[in-house]
Amino acid sequence: MFENFLLIFIPLFVAIDGLGLLPIFLTMTQNLDSSSRKKIIKHSLITAFLVALVFIFLGELIFKSLGITVNDFTIAGGIILLIIAVNDIVKTQEYKGFVSTSIGVVPIGTPLITGPATLTTCLILVGNYGYMPVIMSLILNLLVVWVIFNQAVLIEKAIGVDGLKGIGKIVSLLLAAIAVKLIRIGITNLLVLK
Repeated sequence: MFENFLLIFIPLFVAIDGLGLLPIFLTMTQNLDSSSRKKIIKHSLITAFLVALVFIFLGELIFKSLGITVNDFTIAGGIILLIIAVNDIVKTQEYKGFVSTSIGVVPIGTPLITGPATLTTCLILVGNYGYMPVIMSLILNLLVVWVIFNQAVLIEKAIGVDGLKGIGKIVSLLLAAIAVKLIRIGITNLLVLK
């Protein structure tokens, strides 16, 4: 039972990547007060959960009705992630932060917390382990993100602003690599199926 739980929890933990999102979260909310940050955290986690939940139950049906395959979704998600990553890597202007708390919904809730990697992982895990274990694992992973985001200021103090900027660039580079991998996997799978 515990082994099965780890087989579900760990892939989702990697796909969501709460620690990797921390520099992005801090950058986007750097000019906001504590109350606004808490609102953004709440909105982002609710959005991430609802998007993932809808996708867990309706993903296959939506794909079939639109004639989309998981591979199509993987390629599209990879392209979007690549654009986000490249944009972050090459930007030279200092980011001033958003003034709206709606960033909790987009882009933090989706596609950052619940993006193509998370949705694809959920769909695959549901096929192997069923609905309830995946939903429980999703909730636990979102609780981990909640803890990380709520302790963001302490983590920032421990690592420092320059350290977070460095981590942010490394994370963007890794995100670009993950995006290329998603595109490659999607194309390879499409070619194999033909």
